[in-house]
Amino acid sequence: MLFIYYSLSGNGDVVAEAMKEKGYEIRKIETVKKMPESMFSRIMQGGFKASVGYKDKLKDYDKSLDGHDEVVVGAPIWAGKLASPLNTVLRDIDFSGKKLTFILYAGSGEGPKAERYVKKLYPEAKVIMLKEPKVFTSELEKIVL
Repeated sequence: MLFIYYSLSGNGDVVAEAMKEKGYEIRKIETVKKMPESMFSRIMQGGFKASVGYKDKLKDYDKSLDGHDEVVVGAPIWAGKLASPLNTVLRDIDFSGKKLTFILYAGSGEGPKAERYVKKLYPEAKVIMLKEPKVFTSELEKIVL
């Protein structure tokens, strides 16, 4: 069981801790270039990159799924899409033949749009939506795999 995720504001890190407690191997992905410090700039840049399908350059990480039948991908929602670093992960990793779940975390109301996007890419995948699990820790109870 593997949990691959990205976190900018800490929501993904909270989810990763819960997944670790459930026995998942954890792989956090990080971008080579850091996002701006200003929240406004983060929202503008991140939203734009996500909306156009930008694929961030990532620091080296293990792309192998060997030994894992079940893979969970954790992703923030930016502008109704997955955060741009996840576009790179989805390009680089073949999830064929794996039980695939996406845990999406957001602070806005763009969750349904992102869920439709994921289901279009991976129709068989399960999608779990969480609203700011760093703030609303009870959201972690929705993680039923």
